[in-house]
Amino acid sequence: MNNFMNFLAISGSLRKTSYNTAALNALKRLAPENIEIIIFGLLDEIPLFNPDRELEIIPAVVELRKLLSTADGLIIASPEYAHGISGVLKNALDWLVSGPEFVNKPIMLINTSPRAYIAMDALREVVTTMSGIIIESACVSVPLLGSNMNCNEIIAHHEMADLLRCGLHEFTKEINSAQGD
Repeated sequence: MNNFMNFLAISGSLRKTSYNTAALNALKRLAPENIEIIIFGLLDEIPLFNPDRELEIIPAVVELRKLLSTADGLIIASPEYAHGISGVLKNALDWLVSGPEFVNKPIMLINTSPRAYIAMDALREVVTTMSGIIIESACVSVPLLGSNMNCNEIIAHHEMADLLRCGLHEFTKEINSAQGD
């Protein structure tokens, strides 16, 4: 399992102190050397989805599609807003619906608030409908809500770091297994 892999990670939150973004940054730093995690940072530059604009060259959408097409898998961490996934995340996913980049892409989900199961269920429905393949054994719930933990504190917290490491290990193991390695 020493093959190089790269993953695209998307935080569904635009907050500077987002637990979801902190978890993804921690995961990136905890990843072994043979795994690169690219955190998509242009979510706030993606315009509202409009099918009439699908053929336009919108730099943030072009970058999202390019990164996803070359990624071995997609990691998503999303907050729950009013019992749903965040609007910016859903909007980004809507831009990917008609393209081939998402089809059969392995997906790892990170939930930073265990009580936010309704958004996770909604996210599972959306990515499954889009033909993404959720790797259940890789999906993790990291109880960060109310902890005020940042990336460095998550890494230093053995339990939180182990949850993320285990999820990433399962993700890579399942992808390697599916590829016949």
